[in-house]
Amino acid sequence: MNERIDRKMYRRKRKRKKRKITLLCFSTIILVFLLGASYVYFQYQAGLEKSANNSVILDQKVEFNGAELKKGITNVLLLGTDARGKEISRTDTIMVAQYNSDNNEVKILSIMRDSYVDIPGHGSQKINAAYAFGGPELLRKTLKENFDMDIQYYSLVDFKGFSSIIDEVFPDGVEMDIEKEMVKGINPPLHPGMQKLDGDQLLSYVRFRKDSESDFGRVRRQQEVLKLLTDEMTDVKGVMKIPKTLGIIKPFIKTNIKTSQVLSIATLVLGEKNKNIESMRIPLDHTYTDEYYEGVGLVLDLDVSENKKAIKDFLSE
Repeated sequence: MNERIDRKMYRRKRKRKKRKITLLCFSTIILVFLLGASYVYFQYQAGLEKSANNSVILDQKVEFNGAELKKGITNVLLLGTDARGKEISRTDTIMVAQYNSDNNEVKILSIMRDSYVDIPGHGSQKINAAYAFGGPELLRKTLKENFDMDIQYYSLVDFKGFSSIIDEVFPDGVEMDIEKEMVKGINPPLHPGMQKLDGDQLLSYVRFRKDSESDFGRVRRQQEVLKLLTDEMTDVKGVMKIPKTLGIIKPFIKTNIKTSQVLSIATLVLGEKNKNIESMRIPLDHTYTDEYYEGVGLVLDLDVSENKKAIKDFLSE
């Protein structure tokens, strides 16, 4: 009889002990989650406050009727601008960034701004004229009509913010091997050799085009720097800076992507070391000719069908 009572008491004690352990584990998980959420929120706010008054890009009104989101595939139209308040500014950077959530793969497609294409309602023009005529929406339609590309989102990036972002995330500078003298048309000038560049210097590097390569060199350097910055961010310190970096970036970006979605994708992409970002440039070599058209100027006259096929092969569907 006494043994039966002792066993019952023992089982009750074990149950109480298990409940306490379960409660402790659950409480610990909740605490870690709250601490993590608090860290993300306060880091994001700190970054936002740091740059909130330094950009006018958020004043721009943007129409964009993005394509229906495909399972696992996100295409974002990235446009670099010199924001001037509510007026449409020029864009000399046109990229499509694709994220494939099925394999955590990132691809970057750069389109030369002088590519000669059909712009809906405006005839044949340089592709960056589509942005001047009708903003991101007309550029989206132009990409769809000429290359059958489906774009879900847009991001206008104010170049003013580039320097601030670099200086915050990489306070010691970004190490680059400058391959040539870069003096004409940029400030500050750059000289050959391995060196660490601050935000202003790196911006000069990616925008330089006063040489024999012209825009081709600029596009190459843009892709080069994008890959380098991604590699630099894929360590523990870089990943920890993501919330604050997004806060700093936000005032310099006009986009229809939710902040939570950006944070999620950035964490997944940057959390994977040795990530290989594939890139491609349009037009491909040997698929265009240099031409001059009255009223338009010097253009890259594309073999649209060849480049369209290349894009289809490069991007996931």
